[in-house]
Amino acid sequence: QVQLVESGGGSVQAGGSLRLSCAASRNIAGINCMGWFRQAPGNEREGVAVINSLGGTSYADSVKGRFTISRDNAKNTLYLQMNNLKPEDTAMYYCAAVVYPCTVAAKGAFSWGQGTQVTVSS
Repeated sequence: QVQLVESGGGSVQAGGSLRLSCAASRNIAGINCMGWFRQAPGNEREGVAVINSLGGTSYADSVKGRFTISRDNAKNTLYLQMNNLKPEDTAMYYCAAVVYPCTVAAKGAFSWGQGTQVTVSS
């Protein structure tokens, strides 16, 4: 099993940027699929971005061109660079080790982080 801890959330104005980090308790090279999900109060959880073991990525339509997911296996860390943030990006963001499939439509994971809050004001 793996433990995941997110950091980097905060409050920013629209148009600003944040970089979220997810530190894993063990080598993530053996984890095929990792991703970021978010949930706002009253809304369903949605997949934001995923990355597979080969570096292939997939993004939700709402964040394409603005967010970038990456993984540094040597540092056992997953990242989400968030640029040109919008108020509708406000949510709790969760890091996850995804079970199947490795797409933003995936709804299952074998490990979740505790979440980090992102708030974007207009």
